[in-house]
Amino acid sequence: MPVITKSTYRAPWFIPNRHLQTIIPHFIRKVKAESKRERITTSDKDFLDIDIYQCSFKKSNENVIILSHGLEGNSKRPYILGMAKAFVENGWDAIAWNYRGCSGEPNTVLASYHSGKSEDLDIVIKKAFSLKYKQIALLGFSLGGNITLKYVGERGKKIDKRIKAAVAFSAPVNLESSAIELDKLQNRVYTKRFIDQLYQKMIIKKSMFPEIDLAPRETVKSFLEFDDKFTAPINGFKDALDYWHSCSSDQFLENIQIPTLLTNAANDTFLGTLCYPVEQARKNSNFWLEIPRKGGHLGFIDFHPTNYYWSERRALSFIGAG
Repeated sequence: MPVITKSTYRAPWFIPNRHLQTIIPHFIRKVKAESKRERITTSDKDFLDIDIYQCSFKKSNENVIILSHGLEGNSKRPYILGMAKAFVENGWDAIAWNYRGCSGEPNTVLASYHSGKSEDLDIVIKKAFSLKYKQIALLGFSLGGNITLKYVGERGKKIDKRIKAAVAFSAPVNLESSAIELDKLQNRVYTKRFIDQLYQKMIIKKSMFPEIDLAPRETVKSFLEFDDKFTAPINGFKDALDYWHSCSSDQFLENIQIPTLLTNAANDTFLGTLCYPVEQARKNSNFWLEIPRKGGHLGFIDFHPTNYYWSERRALSFIGAG
């Protein structure tokens, strides 16, 4: 499909900066949504915790959206809760899943979650089908967007016909390009925060698996260094580049066979040039790429009468739930 460069999103005039557009929603947004938690035991004796949000005005709901969070996020982040609430209020159920080690409890195997863990998304999808749901939509944020697009592209024509659509926001579809961008001076504050959190998880994992070579924190200052020392070896990749190249979703976009929308703001401070897959969108009639001028990373804040952020209204419209 043609690339959507004339997006309907307009950032509030008093929040003009891409960093403010990224940070403010994280601190100011409060969303309440009731859910029930279930645990899925995986075939490798690990677990995934999921939160199920149910539409209150439908006795039997066959439609569900599966929400995938960002790096070091979880199922209770405001952007997850806001999207779940929007869909539930419009007649769908929602399932938000936590990646391995992201629900407040360390996972039990050596391997960790990572940007290409689409096999875990498949576990959650199979769980949804084992319940009452007959129609599924997929939606991912940032890292979760890459996983979602990778999943849909990997399956191509073999994707389950009950999966009707997919949406991704602020997705680093080229992981190397994003890592290079995050290593720039203006983004070091984000990188440091992410690596601090990831390193703390590696300290815990070291106590469970002594064979891990725990490099000193001061030697791990970039995603290249972290993924070289930790992500790649514990997940079976040769090195960071092998991990990034194997798991970037941009290589799978041409195979997408269901309506799929990727929305990456032009001023997203986390995304490099290769995270805007214009040519793939032009060549695939199932794949839309929308590039709002502003929005930051997982921002898209606005003050709509519905109290939904623009990203939530966009997802409802694209999936046909609003």
